[in-house]
Amino acid sequence: MKWVSRPLNSTARPLLRVSQPVLRNSLSCLIALTTALLFLPTANKARAPQGLALWGDVKIDDTEADTPAPLSVTVILYEESGKVVARQNVPSRGRYRFTGIPAGNYEIAVEANDREITRASISLILSSDIGIRKDFEFKWRPNAVAGKTAKGVMSASDVYSRPPANRARFQKAQEAVEKKKYDQAVALLKQVLAEDDQDFQVWTLLGTVYLAQGKSVEAEQNYLKAIEVKPDFALALIRLGSLWGTQKKFAEAIGPLSKAVEAQPHSGEANLLLGEAYLHIKSGSKAIPYLNEAAQLGRIEAHLDLAWLYNAAGLKDKAAAEYEALLKKNPDYPDRKRLEQYITANKK
Repeated sequence: MKWVSRPLNSTARPLLRVSQPVLRNSLSCLIALTTALLFLPTANKARAPQGLALWGDVKIDDTEADTPAPLSVTVILYEESGKVVARQNVPSRGRYRFTGIPAGNYEIAVEANDREITRASISLILSSDIGIRKDFEFKWRPNAVAGKTAKGVMSASDVYSRPPANRARFQKAQEAVEKKKYDQAVALLKQVLAEDDQDFQVWTLLGTVYLAQGKSVEAEQNYLKAIEVKPDFALALIRLGSLWGTQKKFAEAIGPLSKAVEAQPHSGEANLLLGEAYLHIKSGSKAIPYLNEAAQLGRIEAHLDLAWLYNAAGLKDKAAAEYEALLKKNPDYPDRKRLEQYITANKK
């Protein structure tokens, strides 16, 4: 979700970014999201794949768990819209690799035993023969109380176990969402909640389906219900903060987004949205640390936000440094020439 646009060399107030809530099959990845097995075709040019490579190691430590970690996991790559780009089955202490991926923002998830155990946002912007690396390291605690884990990985307690009947309804709801049969999906998700109103993941997905239908009031109510059931559920917190941001309720958005960052400090999306919310209420000093973190986590929009902020404050050398960092990460940025002119004029 993008809220603001940073015009080059402008001191005007931030403009609302053109934004439509996109349907992220939140729960498709929250417990065994999608049944589709899609892979992005790889084009060849001079015998080399076009696009980017994403790879990394999955390391699960089960030494403190009541039960051993699964022997294998599934790594799934999603577009921001929730569409599955690719998936791979790998050993729980193994390596995944996706190739031929267009530059852009994605979400990557790891599933075990038909349940999602982690999700992270990632921006693919660098061109490299080696590729872009994203490792997953976390402790396997299937019976543990919710807690923070290293490197922004969600606790296994964010996974919700459903009885067979609700599991079947949930799977049918996912299929309906994939086909954009939103009314059918809503009906199925409501059936799940009629049986179990503590299913915070279903409350969150129902809110996202309502957003896809343009029903923001209903979406907000469902996100709030999800947070009531599980106050530290980062996905619902991010969705609620993002929704309020699109409604220009930036001061209100700071609350849930702050909690999302607390729950998932290495979430690029949460840090970016929180930083931008502070920008909109004219608290630039509070925005900077979150935007810096978002930039470190691969959200190049954060460099634009920081550059706008520094330029508005008359710190043009710092703005130039942010533009320079952006161009290093994305050499093919559309406004490269204009940014280079600004860098040349203002870099110390």
